[in-house]
Amino acid sequence: MNRKERAAIVHQRLDALYPDTPIPLEHVDPYTLLVAVVLSAQCTDKMVNRVTPQLWRLADNPHAMSRQKVEAIRRIIQPCGLSPQKSKAIQGLSKILVEEHGGTVPKDFEALEKLPGVGHKTASVVMAQAFGVPAFPIDTHIHRLAQRWGLTNGRSVVQTERDLKKLFPEEAWNRLHLQIIFYGREYCTARGCDGTVCDLCKELYPRRRKGVVTNK
Repeated sequence: MNRKERAAIVHQRLDALYPDTPIPLEHVDPYTLLVAVVLSAQCTDKMVNRVTPQLWRLADNPHAMSRQKVEAIRRIIQPCGLSPQKSKAIQGLSKILVEEHGGTVPKDFEALEKLPGVGHKTASVVMAQAFGVPAFPIDTHIHRLAQRWGLTNGRSVVQTERDLKKLFPEEAWNRLHLQIIFYGREYCTARGCDGTVCDLCKELYPRRRKGVVTNK
């Protein structure tokens, strides 16, 4: 079975398992999604969703957030971890949105990646989930599973993104990004499966006996 054949099976199985792909991070607009994604770095979506309602009571738009003190933001988001860096990033990106983008989140990869605390993965999530622009954000779940499923050699997240974009149709990228995350959390977890346990791993590699050591 080659990569294309494995990708076709992955696509079919995930579509059947997850016909609906709700966005895990609770938000009401592109700005609140952007901030939530920044908070999600090295933090669970569940924790972010616990913290953001209080943050939105403090400020839920770039104009209001840019006027808040970093310390006030930090106190609220502390449970998410990395709060000193994230609080500065949230205030800083809010100021830039007000000063350079009229208080709105730009629908542009390059502009997003220039914001404090926003890298390519965060920008891809916002473009995909807020604006519906085809993107394939690669997080640890996707990077790990793509290697287990033989869809990439996993040398880097950049390589994984490039490989997956070649294997799957562009119109499926946004859904697959979420579907793979859902599957990784439910069936092919970091500790629960090593490439030989879950149904999809066994279907793709029925003769595999040794666990897969994935590149981080």
